[in-house]
This record gives sequence, C-alpha cells and structure tokens, in this order.
Amino acid sequence: MCPGGSSQAREELYSLLGDLPARDRPISAELIKVEERQSYILETLSLDLNGIEPVPAYFVRPKGAVVEAPAVLYNHAHGGQYQIGKQELIDGLSALQCPPYAELLTGLGYCGLCIDAWNFGERRGRTEAELFKEMLWRGQVLWGMMVYDSIRAVDYLTERPGVDRDRLGTLGLSMGSTMAWWLAALDERIKVCVDICCLTDFEELIRTRFLDGHGIYYYVPSLLKHFDTIRINALILPRAHLSIAGNYDPLTPAAGLDKVDAALRDVYAREGVPSKWKMLRYNTGHFETAHARAAIIDFLQTWL
Repeated sequence: MCPGGSSQAREELYSLLGDLPARDRPISAELIKVEERQSYILETLSLDLNGIEPVPAYFVRPKGAVVEAPAVLYNHAHGGQYQIGKQELIDGLSALQCPPYAELLTGLGYCGLCIDAWNFGERRGRTEAELFKEMLWRGQVLWGMMVYDSIRAVDYLTERPGVDRDRLGTLGLSMGSTMAWWLAALDERIKVCVDICCLTDFEELIRTRFLDGHGIYYYVPSLLKHFDTIRINALILPRAHLSIAGNYDPLTPAAGLDKVDAALRDVYAREGVPSKWKMLRYNTGHFETAHARAAIIDFLQTWL
C-alpha cells in the first residue's frame, strides 16, 4: 500500500485518466447573476475550466461580508437524473436529508461550489454512452475529464477572494461520493473529504456481480492493474476522511466496506491520526440518514 504522501502514486493515478487538458491553462469566470436567498447568497457562474466547453456552476456564500471563509466543493449525484446536476446543491434530493447542502454549508459559515459534471444539468444533451464512446476514440476517459474539471474547480476556489485556500473540503452522495474520494486522493489542497454511500471496493463489486449498478462513466481503463480502492483512499492520509455507508446498499458491498475500513483504520493509526478516519455504517440502503447528517456536520466543524 502506498503511503498517504506519495506524489509518485498520485502522478500514476492521474496518468490513468486519459488525455487531459493542460493543468496550467488560465481559468476564467463569468458571473451570470446574483440572487439573495432566504439564508444565503447564490451566484450563477459560467466557468472556463477545460477550454473545451463552458462549465455552469453555483457558488453559495453566507450573507454579509465573507472574509477567509472555508469552502466546500460539493459533488452532485448521478442516479440517471441528468437534468439535475448542480441544482442538487440548492434543492437537494430525496436521498438526502433536509435542508439542502447550500443552506447547511452557508449556515455553518462556509462557502460552497457545485459544477455541472459532463453530461449533467446544463451540459446534458447526449447519452452517457455516446459521450463515453466519443471520448474513448479521442484517447480520453469520461471519469478523467470529470475529475479534471473538479480539480480545476478547486483551482477556482483557491483564486477566489474571500475563500480560505487552506480550509477546503469536498463531499457528495453516490457519484458525488466517488468524486469526493478521488479528488481528495489526487489533490492535497482538500483538507476534509466526506463521501456518502459510494466507497466501493472494486473487487467485491466484481465478486457480487453488480458492475452495472454504476454508470459507464465510472470505469477507468486498466485501473485495477495499478490501484485498488484502498490504495486510492490511502492517498488521502493524513487528512480527515469521513465515509458514510449503508449495509444494504448493493453499490458498496458489505464485505468490501469491511476490508476498506480495516485497512484505513490501520494506516491512519500507524500515522498517529486515528481520529481523522471514520466510517459510519447503517442498516439502510443508498441514502443519507438523519444520524449521518448530524455526524457530517460534526466532522466538518471539527476538521474544517
């Protein structure tokens, strides 16, 4: 297992994500509109993150002056609901507790950013399979392009006035959960990772024959020749990581959760930071429970 601070392992993982745009290309942002909601300010943005197509985004902030506030990159879910995308930050989902995370984060004094992932929200219009096939022909990996946009979204947050670049977190449910732990593994600027219902052990997913439970976006060519779930998540060490899981969720086989939890408890303990790793499991399916929401708030307030 690679140590948490291995830049070589991060480079290796990043190299599996296909032909990606340059990391140092300039980022620009167009402010479309500003709205005063009941408890926060909502900015609608169009970001140039990749030089290929604009990335619609929502940025939320507490009312009043915001000075050096922590910020969370919120990653939306999939669920076959391509029309939702970043709107999830504002309106929530049936699988999430209330209030929506825009209200929750700003109520804690944090800012929040959510982008439409490729093929979601205002970027939809093709089928997922069509986009995957086109990118495959071009030497690109759909998941890689999604991860790239998320890393560039972190770049945007670090450049934005009023955001404390040393206090950045990421969280999400389902596809957003997977994005949270991949992003935190690859980008050390993320100090806190919260994944909700998608910390999946790849080999157990194969063993239980539930590969079709995840969309085709999820699959990275040759990944298992180089990395397993534990090795990717070990790259987050020694930063804070909370994982929420349902024991009846077929997307995260229980035996895989056992394996990942045991391994990460061991490496975090050996690094002297056992309290920075926590997995909470519930006898439920693929959704956030009220207890989990309370634990997420506590974890964010403790580590971010």
